[in-house]
Amino acid sequence: GSKEWREFGRTEVIDNTLNPDFVRKFVLDYFFEEKQNLRFDVYNVDSKSYNISKHAFLGQAFVALGEVIGSQRSRLERALTGVPGKKCGTILLSAEELSNCRDIVTMQLCANKLDKKDFFGKSDPFLVFSRSNEDGTFTICHKTEVVKNTLNPVWQPFSIPVRALCNGDYDRTVKIDVYDWDRDGSHDFIGEFATSYRELSRAQSQFTVYEVSPPVTLLSFTLESEFTFVDYIRGGTQLNFTVAIDFTASNGIPSQPTSLHYMSPYQLSAYAMALKAVGEIIQDYDSDKLFPAYGFGAKIPPDGCISHQFPLNSNAENPSCVGIDGVLESYFQSLRTVQLYGPTNFAPVINQVARVAGQVTDGSQYYILLIVTDGVISDMLQTKEAIVNASALPMSIIIVGVGPAEFDAMEELDGDDVRVSSRGRYAERDIVQFVPFRDYVDRSGNQVLSMARLAKDVLAEIPEQLLSYMKSHNIKPPAADPQ
Repeated sequence: GSKEWREFGRTEVIDNTLNPDFVRKFVLDYFFEEKQNLRFDVYNVDSKSYNISKHAFLGQAFVALGEVIGSQRSRLERALTGVPGKKCGTILLSAEELSNCRDIVTMQLCANKLDKKDFFGKSDPFLVFSRSNEDGTFTICHKTEVVKNTLNPVWQPFSIPVRALCNGDYDRTVKIDVYDWDRDGSHDFIGEFATSYRELSRAQSQFTVYEVSPPVTLLSFTLESEFTFVDYIRGGTQLNFTVAIDFTASNGIPSQPTSLHYMSPYQLSAYAMALKAVGEIIQDYDSDKLFPAYGFGAKIPPDGCISHQFPLNSNAENPSCVGIDGVLESYFQSLRTVQLYGPTNFAPVINQVARVAGQVTDGSQYYILLIVTDGVISDMLQTKEAIVNASALPMSIIIVGVGPAEFDAMEELDGDDVRVSSRGRYAERDIVQFVPFRDYVDRSGNQVLSMARLAKDVLAEIPEQLLSYMKSHNIKPPAADPQ
């Protein structure tokens, strides 16, 4: 509607190939009555940077979702364009309606005496699972990790939704290919076999050797029903919202219009918008509507000590504010009483919320910490340590970056691609979501639209993060009370 393009998601990166077959799927709501324009941009990844402008653009394609669904067998091939005077290749898109199946299967496979493909050393085998489509073609749905230098690999157990494996059709063919990984991307084919979900599930009590060259053995196969975010909320899980605001001097003097904290009579500051946007959605899932709110990086009265977790309402015994309006009121009040200073330390407030979250780990409470900051973090090592510790607790962290700073360090904390680690320990799960606020500001100055966009994006990962906590701690939702 706004005629602007918004990034929806990215595939994984596939190394050293001109014919990539991407595994990552994108789930979209389809509305027959709307023209849903999509743009696919293809890039060659040149560095670890999340910033798309740092990579080489290879071409793009514009389609409407209806075109893909309406094309023969819902598969569309489109030429990539956008690099003048150059043929950019083609992109193949396929769409399939998701079944309502909510089961998840966990399986583990191993192989024996694989074909030796490497001249030096043994093979580096991995498996590729593909499900058959209605037109006889195959779509990749899972790749295992590579087990290095062995002819007798045991792959790690992995979980996959049944709808991804066979779209809920238990007799649909599932093809499993065995490859030997090569650094240059030209992986050697070792062998393949065909099976189905039904066949795999029958094999779960015994070792089944598929007589291909080589034999592959299914070691285990377990099925569980996938609970949804709504199941837990209906079962009584409460979301607890805590706010932490950056009061460091780099934000600028609050009384000056150039300050990121400037309180204009006509419009909210970026800080206030981020608070309001995220808080107004979360407060619907929090029955007491009491939100602890902290500031960090300021000198606080009366003695001018630097604090990294001072209560915005000046009440150390009870830092909770009533509703989002109460948080905003305390935030505006603090701006008048504290002195902006530094440094930018995240760890104290993360550890504070973690202490509270660690007291109730039965799934009845889930904690969300919103940190709004203007930039460069001073205590990166301590923050990583805090995140790794917090990843075992029922909590998520949302970081919204405001202002023009380069937020490269923040991307490191957002563990979408590489799990956060500290002193050799990795986070149990990805609990951090980082977004720069400038990506959401509506150019026409429509604040409501800016806030809606921000909330939609930063909150998108919360249901999945809550589910990952519940699953890793084997917490099932209590049956919702009959109405």
